[in-house]
Amino acid sequence: MTGYERHITLSAYAFLAPALLLIAVFFFLPVLAALLLSFTDFDIYALGDLNRLRFVGLQNYGQLLQSPLFWTALGNTFYFVAVGGPLSVAVSLSAALLVNSRLTRFPGFFRTVFFLPVVTTLVAVAVVWRYLYHPHYGLLNYGLSLFGVDPIGWLGDPDWAMPAIILMVVWKNFGFNMIIFIAGLQNIPISLYEAARIDGASAWRQFCHITLPLLRPTFLFVALMTLIGYFQVFAEPYVMTQGGPANRTLSVVLLMYEEGFRWWNIGYASAAAFVLFALILAVTGLQLKLQRGER
Repeated sequence: MTGYERHITLSAYAFLAPALLLIAVFFFLPVLAALLLSFTDFDIYALGDLNRLRFVGLQNYGQLLQSPLFWTALGNTFYFVAVGGPLSVAVSLSAALLVNSRLTRFPGFFRTVFFLPVVTTLVAVAVVWRYLYHPHYGLLNYGLSLFGVDPIGWLGDPDWAMPAIILMVVWKNFGFNMIIFIAGLQNIPISLYEAARIDGASAWRQFCHITLPLLRPTFLFVALMTLIGYFQVFAEPYVMTQGGPANRTLSVVLLMYEEGFRWWNIGYASAAAFVLFALILAVTGLQLKLQRGER
């Protein structure tokens, strides 16, 4: 390496050092601390007196895997991801196709309107949706009554609480992925569609043979980000249902919050966090492997 190259390398590291230092202090160190705590019985007593802190090895992980409440939360989380994830991606892609269509007037206005829920505070959204879901005065039940359907206790019925939250989350978050899909659509050359139309290809065949294949990298990114984000669902069930009714909307992250900040079982909550991390890593790796296998 020449002196000039060494100088460039050192300059690059000097520019990167502040950001890397912040990442190390505020990300890697807390993660390492949480990993160490997951092997201890750290609780409110140890918080007051570190002499009470004991190393328990894998005991927290064993208790976690034997807890019916954890398996309930994990099942709810998988249900949320399996239903809400594909639905959110489908709605985002549909909205992007409509907004990006040449037949749509004022696309900038619709991009703004569809993106507004993303930047709206969750508390404000929860107030509106709790009114929509009200069993007696909600607009959804009023609309159903016009068709002779009995009122549904959306947030109080164990069978409907999670679908109700999924619907709200999809509505609130689809605008972000829509913007990403629009960026991907605008990178597809228009000449490909013009050539397909000259060859007599229908709009559906153009979508299947041009849009979807060229959107593959964007689709993969959106799917991965949605998957990771939905596995960490917390705020929506916390604000809307507190994990009820009958723990049917209790997610793994909400369980971690309750164990760590309500009951002060920090070691147990840290173990739950790393079990969830391992699951997200495994599912993400599997999805990436399947995507590569399709190429």
